[in-house]
Amino acid sequence: MGINKDQVKGRIDEAKGKVKEVAGKAVGNKNLEMKGNVQKNLGAVQASVGDAKKDFADATKTP
Repeated sequence: MGINKDQVKGRIDEAKGKVKEVAGKAVGNKNLEMKGNVQKNLGAVQASVGDAKKDFADATKTP
């Protein structure tokens, strides 16, 4: 099984959040920095869920 939607969406949200976080720090906007941090962490969680789903699917495959 290849990559799943949760992995893709999670990694994209993680990257978007990191960009917002860095931009917020650069311009001194604490609100943008905080929103970016939250989005980054939620993306990481979603990607981890996708990884777990893939691992489970791979482990339950019969050779």
